[in-house]
Amino acid sequence: MSMSGDRDTAARLRVGILGAGPVTQAIHLPTLARLSDDFEVRVVMDVDAATAETVARRAGAAFTTRAEDVFSDPTVDVVVICSPSQFHAGQVIAACRAGVKAILCEKPFAMTAAEASEIAEVSEQTGVPIIVGAMHVFDPAWLAAQAEWGALTETSHTIRSSVVIPPNAQFEDLATDIVSRPSSPPSDDTGVEAVVRAVTGGIMGLAIHDLPLIRQFLPSFADLEVLRAELASPWGYVVSGTASGKVVHLQAVTTNTWAPEWTLEVIGDDQSLHVTFTPSYVQGGSAVATLHSTAGSRTFGPFALSGYEAEWIALARIARGQAAPLPTVDLIDDLRFAIALADQSSSQIRSNRKAVA
Repeated sequence: MSMSGDRDTAARLRVGILGAGPVTQAIHLPTLARLSDDFEVRVVMDVDAATAETVARRAGAAFTTRAEDVFSDPTVDVVVICSPSQFHAGQVIAACRAGVKAILCEKPFAMTAAEASEIAEVSEQTGVPIIVGAMHVFDPAWLAAQAEWGALTETSHTIRSSVVIPPNAQFEDLATDIVSRPSSPPSDDTGVEAVVRAVTGGIMGLAIHDLPLIRQFLPSFADLEVLRAELASPWGYVVSGTASGKVVHLQAVTTNTWAPEWTLEVIGDDQSLHVTFTPSYVQGGSAVATLHSTAGSRTFGPFALSGYEAEWIALARIARGQAAPLPTVDLIDDLRFAIALADQSSSQIRSNRKAVA
């Protein structure tokens, strides 16, 4: 790898990628290719050398099997972290200390609230801004509706997230020719802990796309109470509870559906919001958001930009000093909300199984 260059001189922001799995291949590389005026992929890292080399070749980039090579390369301006979740916190901290201009980390950016607090402290010390890759937060239709929904944040009483999608692999294969898809060994464990892992995995891997949006309508989640948590067949979750005096309902199921659907609804006494998002991996423009009220309905979108493109554009503006960094306190609270949902769902599942037994 070349170590020549300087982080302050590039017209385009130069990207180092940690993890060359399906998210990198099917989401970030196609997005960066469309934003080539702003970004250049400099290096791709993966612990599997063959995967790293093949994926890097597609982007015209160098490859490595060592994360340290990415952090120490002075030509890398932006680091995107797409490694397994357990490595996120350590790699975010290392990237901050390397002095890059900005970091995009896939969700969740940490596994515990303590890790999130440490990241916030290091980010503040180093001045390196962090974006978490929850693309719905940056979706142009969502942001357009947000600017117009007025008192709905305070007056809403019910929030529902519903996701019906096929397995990720179907979208990944449509998006690109996946190299070396990670595989998990089959498990015969059908006990309560297997259910707990499946449901909490769904919350931290799928529901987490919408949890930062939902949290905008909850002044506090200190009183969060999960009342129902179940595994949906063949895979998915049903989680219902209350927070800030509001009803929150999350449901998801993965099937071989021909018509995927991803919706978020926020309902108040005299106004409601209905958002239909494009599914993960689909580079098909923005969501469509509709505000309903007694005065009529207003629809926002679809816009040409997808949430993936919008998050990278936001990152570019932050890295270049054209926009303020996102408050790290919000990132921490978003993660704490997700962890609280996952923990209470786990407790609810275990309690229900004990009651049945």
